[in-house]
Amino acid sequence: MPDYFIGIDGGGTSCRAAIADASGNILGRARGGAANILTNLDGALANITSTAGDAVRAAGLDLDLGEIPAFLGLAGANVAEQVHELAARLPFKAAQIDTDGLIALQGAFGNDDGVVAILGTGSVYITRHSGKVSYTGGWGFMLGDLGGGARIGRALLQECLLVHDGVRRNSPLIEATMKSFDNEPIRLVTFAHEASPSDFGRFAPSIFEAAGQGDVAGMALVKGAVGAVDEALDAAARESHCGICLLGGLSALYPNWIAKRHQERLIEPQKDALGGAVSLAISSFSKGAQ
Repeated sequence: MPDYFIGIDGGGTSCRAAIADASGNILGRARGGAANILTNLDGALANITSTAGDAVRAAGLDLDLGEIPAFLGLAGANVAEQVHELAARLPFKAAQIDTDGLIALQGAFGNDDGVVAILGTGSVYITRHSGKVSYTGGWGFMLGDLGGGARIGRALLQECLLVHDGVRRNSPLIEATMKSFDNEPIRLVTFAHEASPSDFGRFAPSIFEAAGQGDVAGMALVKGAVGAVDEALDAAARESHCGICLLGGLSALYPNWIAKRHQERLIEPQKDALGGAVSLAISSFSKGAQ
């Protein structure tokens, strides 16, 4: 029987899985719910399992997950104590867990040096320099993720309350956001207390759109987010003069805003993060792999 390998890209919004043969040919793909083990371990496990099973079925293979090794790149894996618990409960033949940042780096650059900035609901920066991988950021919504959609969206809601209190100037962006809460500050506050990072993150695209139209509040919010991204890229790329890849759900919004010194180094990734997970699965579990 030929060998098969599963790659998992588990983020705060969705989980993607792919099954490939030993040559790296993708045979089946699937997408499921969120897989951030820091936020919801049980939910992440359920989504990882169901999505991997869907990928196997999409490939038309009659295999149990217990017959297939997997490499999982997961949001929250860098700070979560739950990694060991998850590893013990996974259904695969064998499994290796790392961050979603590592699989993004592998997908973007293969084994070459480079810097990836993953800008989605959160933010994290991964650098490979002379073969050594290092991380900048990625500490989660409460204490990190500057420049990520969740922090930008939360900042917008804070700005709405400052405008309501007469501290800041109003703008079309603020008016539109308040209208979505029926112009009731208490509804906004209630939403914020119950919101997940992805709930805050859904406001990010409209903030960038407003900034592009010259909205005062939008420009201020984007300027703050871009400043954080530029600062992190300076740190992540300090020792390396190689290319930079912007990845994640907000990656298309940043190129025209970041500093020119970073724009000049932007390149397109070779593969996406899921492709990186598949590559790492094969290199980790194929016959003869160390």
